[in-house]
Amino acid sequence: MRILVTGGAGFIGSEFVRRTLLDSHPSDEVMVLDKLTYAGNLANLEPVEGLARFRFVQGDIADRDTVQAALHGTDAVVNFAAETHVDRSILDPDAFVKNDVLGTWILAETARASGVGRFLHVSTDEVYGAVPTGASLETDRLDPTSPYSAAKAGGELLVLAAYKTYGLPAIVVRGANAYGPYQYPEKLIPLHITNAIDDQSLPMYGDGQQRRQWTHVSDFASAVDAVLRRGTLGEIYNIGNPEPEALLPVNMEISRRILSVLGKPESLIEYVVDRPAHDRRYRVNLDKLGALGWQPEWRFADGLDATVQWYVDHPHWWRPIKSGEHHRAYYARNYADRSSFAR
Repeated sequence: MRILVTGGAGFIGSEFVRRTLLDSHPSDEVMVLDKLTYAGNLANLEPVEGLARFRFVQGDIADRDTVQAALHGTDAVVNFAAETHVDRSILDPDAFVKNDVLGTWILAETARASGVGRFLHVSTDEVYGAVPTGASLETDRLDPTSPYSAAKAGGELLVLAAYKTYGLPAIVVRGANAYGPYQYPEKLIPLHITNAIDDQSLPMYGDGQQRRQWTHVSDFASAVDAVLRRGTLGEIYNIGNPEPEALLPVNMEISRRILSVLGKPESLIEYVVDRPAHDRRYRVNLDKLGALGWQPEWRFADGLDATVQWYVDHPHWWRPIKSGEHHRAYYARNYADRSSFAR
């Protein structure tokens, strides 16, 4: 296939591109369209630079002319392009609405007009809201609680509406929290790894008992690939880690594990005021994805240790990011009103 991957210079998008071009589909061609905002990084695509089957275009999915030109000759679109960080959505919700709702619509409508054969939209399990017990099914009602998850819900609903109303050949995936190499160091795992390496404090929201269905980025990308090639049009597929919840520790225990692997003291953990409307727990049911024949490769314990080692081995990738003005300004703003407190 000739695939347009939007947001392909980001964390999960670049993993999907590397996997497609280098490991899984040696005859496929990939074009990446990425705006290269703060989380887009051309260094993520260095392993595929120079391949005749790869092209990169800098552009915005909300720019109809740019999208239309990129879609020429395309068989499928995989849309990873999104503003993704909940904390940033609380600070600047407008950017999330513009990109995750309006941008998604423009991309979907332009793809339909261009006659693409498949349009896969990457959404999030956060659209379900908090899941106190059990696991979310694709048919469950949506209850987003942050500007980020609400914008993602709006974008995916527009994609599904385009399928029903206009015949856009669309599929939606709702992914659990991903982790692994090349993740921008503002999310919990890469932030705490890189802070710990430098003996800086690890900010811990509230009591640190939030629980997520951590999925290695490689498994996330392989699941997207399975849905793209074998999924049913008009359907939604959850993506996550099928390990028992007992093997997926709460945030506090993840940070303690990071410190242990690095030989750092637990005194680096600093409790800070919790995020507003912070969902306590997520978990999704994976039966539909499993029916496509998908199986993960990574156990969380092994993946976390390998991820810690990747950041230890790749300071040249993350140090320029963390020392940059954009990251430092965000960090100062996000944690300015979250002075530390004792549990």
